[in-house]
Amino acid sequence: MATLWNKGTPCTEKVESFTVGNDRVLDQKLASFDVIGSKAHVSMLESVGLLSTEELKKLISALDDIAAAIKGGDFVLEDGVEDIHSQIELLLTRKLGDIGKKIHSGRSRNDQVLVDIKLFLKDELLKFRSQALELFRVLQELSEKHKGVLLPGYTHTQIAMPSSFGMWFGAYAEALVNDMYMLGGAYKVINRNPLGSAAGYGNSFPLDREMTTRLLDFASPDYNSAAAQMSRGKSEKCTASAIGCLALTLNKFASDCCLFMCPNFGFIHFPDALTTGSSIMPHKKNPDVWELIRAKCNRILSAENEISLLCSNMPHGYHRDYQILKDILFPVLELMHECLEMTAYMLGHIEVNEHILDSELYRHLFTVEEVNRRVLKGTAFRDAYRQVGREVNEGRFQYEGELHHTHIGSIGNLCNDKIAALMTEAAQW
Repeated sequence: MATLWNKGTPCTEKVESFTVGNDRVLDQKLASFDVIGSKAHVSMLESVGLLSTEELKKLISALDDIAAAIKGGDFVLEDGVEDIHSQIELLLTRKLGDIGKKIHSGRSRNDQVLVDIKLFLKDELLKFRSQALELFRVLQELSEKHKGVLLPGYTHTQIAMPSSFGMWFGAYAEALVNDMYMLGGAYKVINRNPLGSAAGYGNSFPLDREMTTRLLDFASPDYNSAAAQMSRGKSEKCTASAIGCLALTLNKFASDCCLFMCPNFGFIHFPDALTTGSSIMPHKKNPDVWELIRAKCNRILSAENEISLLCSNMPHGYHRDYQILKDILFPVLELMHECLEMTAYMLGHIEVNEHILDSELYRHLFTVEEVNRRVLKGTAFRDAYRQVGREVNEGRFQYEGELHHTHIGSIGNLCNDKIAALMTEAAQW
């Protein structure tokens, strides 16, 4: 097998298969970023005299050809090649001979892989930012459209106080603001350049790490070479934590939708084409999309804990344990993209019930309104509370007044414009 570390004594086939694991599949996601990192690295090597200008031109041209093959879907990991890093170096050596062999000067596969992962995770976080902003836009539009449509509010899954569809949609929009802060925090943790830290202890070559930092658009280097390698696992954990917050928001919203679609509630409706049926019950319109979003978000939530457990109890420096991080994180990144996309898609077809409170089921929804009305007329709060409670118990409670919710964040003052301003600020990273 072609490996970057082979010194002439090959491993057995069984050991090679076990240690390579799923890398040959998962590393395809890193291929384009490996080219980007390699272009920055060879440019720096030329600037410090480790490559000639002509050698640099040939390497950049060959790397551009590989990048084009990756983009066009023509890049393949050949049989017997360990990973995409080995494949790219192999292609360069075939095309350029000894020049291709020079590309690894001044770096280890440790910092090569780490820079690939950081570039990949930065790109993923930017994609999540775009998806979250689109979902935020949809939720805010629905909040404004339905702000006057009342909806029962619940605590302990018992009827509590009046809410509205505007408040419901708007609440999840504002939850996305907090999720956006988490995404931005993960981006800032990741946005530091490990290239040049080599195996974790620097290099005797006169590397210009500030140059590669600029070329790769990192905010700064990981200054301490040992600290750069310690970011392995931390970058993945921060990303998992950030998308876990997104997953928690979507999980709760999906649970709401499953409940509200139930005919016993009948609060919202989706076209039949967006629901599924039963093999035996012809009347069924099941919320399978929302149930799967809920389940997939639970899987996403588990990733941070898996990463934490994997990265515990290891001294500093690289360990092969870190290879498993991709097996944990990469699949849930895909799940998160799917869940965000499907949530926005489903919301594009949601219909709300504008006459929920016509039902006698919700007559006790306004007990607090009546208590407050009596307090405003001079009755002490505890006395008003007991009076209304007695009327409820005796079946005499009636409320026919107007709703006067005007304070910040109430159903009459949703502050969607202020929430939009918060999101604009939160997404600036």
